[in-house]
Amino acid sequence: MATTVTGTEQRAVRTKKGIGLGPHPPGGNGSRKNGGGGDRPRGGGGEEGERWSPERYRIGVYVGLASILMMFTALTSAYIVRAGLPTSTDWRPTAMPPVVVVSTVLIVLSSLTMTLAQRSLRRGDERPYRRWLALTLMLGLAFLGSQLMAWRQLVAQGVYLATNPHSSFFYVLTGLHGLHLAGGILGLSYLLVRAVGVTGGGEAGAKRRAVSQVVGVYWHFMDALWVFLFILLFFWR
Repeated sequence: MATTVTGTEQRAVRTKKGIGLGPHPPGGNGSRKNGGGGDRPRGGGGEEGERWSPERYRIGVYVGLASILMMFTALTSAYIVRAGLPTSTDWRPTAMPPVVVVSTVLIVLSSLTMTLAQRSLRRGDERPYRRWLALTLMLGLAFLGSQLMAWRQLVAQGVYLATNPHSSFFYVLTGLHGLHLAGGILGLSYLLVRAVGVTGGGEAGAKRRAVSQVVGVYWHFMDALWVFLFILLFFWR
């Protein structure tokens, strides 16, 4: 006798065999494509490789220099306004110690040696680079030493921070500049340490060139800022 299979039984058999469960059955191509990251980029080196990008170093130093510039601009404006008050009777310009001229020459020379150091690094001349960098560091330290000598000479003359408004501005402006220059000296010291045993190629060499560039920008800015302060304190009295 022929056995008649109803439609309900046929559907049950097909379901049991895994047929007709939809366009993307479990374990099919659709689940593999959307699963464990088959289409994701491998390695993850893009962001890691850009972490030491020179642009990031430049942006960081420019932001820092902008804040320093705004601070000294505000102090300079206050200095000019205070010096120009017609009713001011306590504004007595202080005789600047001659050693301040020596410190100006030292920092200008340090900017020149820093330029020569960066030029040597671009050419791949490691020994001249280290020599010019060390000379820049010594000139920077000599500048700070000459500034301390200028303060000592003022104290010997009886000129202190609170003696009069002009002396207050002199101590504040030169002190803040020396404090920020000390940050540049730390940067130069770091470059000098990195210059030992590091070749010019590879990722380490690229990072060193990037750091050298931003430290150079910072150092030249400190040089220009001091020349401006020198003119302000000596000639705008």
